[in-house]
Amino acid sequence: MRDLVGNREEDFESTFGLHGKLIWVVGGAGYLGQSVVKMLASAGARVICADLGSKSKDFVGQAGLFPKVIPVSLDIAEEEQVEAFASLLSSEFGVPDGVVNLTYAASGKAFADLTGADFDRVNQVGLTAGFVFGRKVCDLMAQAGGGSYVTFGSMYGMVSPDPAVYEAPMNPNPIEYGVGKAGIVQLTKYFAMQYGRQHVRCNCLSPGPFPNPEVQDSYPEFVQRLADKTLLKRVGKAHEVAGAVCFLLSSASSFMTGHNMVVDGGWTTC
Repeated sequence: MRDLVGNREEDFESTFGLHGKLIWVVGGAGYLGQSVVKMLASAGARVICADLGSKSKDFVGQAGLFPKVIPVSLDIAEEEQVEAFASLLSSEFGVPDGVVNLTYAASGKAFADLTGADFDRVNQVGLTAGFVFGRKVCDLMAQAGGGSYVTFGSMYGMVSPDPAVYEAPMNPNPIEYGVGKAGIVQLTKYFAMQYGRQHVRCNCLSPGPFPNPEVQDSYPEFVQRLADKTLLKRVGKAHEVAGAVCFLLSSASSFMTGHNMVVDGGWTTC
């Protein structure tokens, strides 16, 4: 089932399908992560869903996804946990065919209140821990003959927030988040260079406005301002990110690596 060189013609199912593939999704219990996990499971993939504490267990149980989806706990900011996680899971379930990393951090502070320590703490998770985790899983897949690694950037890794969208009580998307997401795009390109000859493809997915249901319910005027900034005049739906992830994990994207796929409704076009 491993996606290697892509040097033969295939039918639709074997090109776009994920049946039987083992996929690790880290950060899988979040808003977008849940949709990714559900779509992968519905596509026939075997999924390991990892997140902080009991988040994965709670989500998988409530969604009735077990045993198609196995919940595990992982904090990628803890390097020792990453080593133990990768060793244990690869030993018990096998080396993954694909890995998705949706983890992120943000301080929640306004620009004027942000300290250097806050900035470093956020980017330790997004960049430093992302590098350590990504290298570990890409090494595993390379040793097994290939695979696909998908990271998550953001439209705010490419553009800065429009202040007019963020009227009070909303704060502009925080600087440390955007800087970190820009770094993830470049980190992914370096991974693509490092692992290309070992048949591991590394691509980034950068979502546009995908406010979670709580924000949509609580701040409809803000959500409308987000929608008005896109060319499609609406915000994204979680499954629209999940579909793009499935494409990057499948053989349909077998000649893509080092790419930043933007799913933003046209936000960054103008």
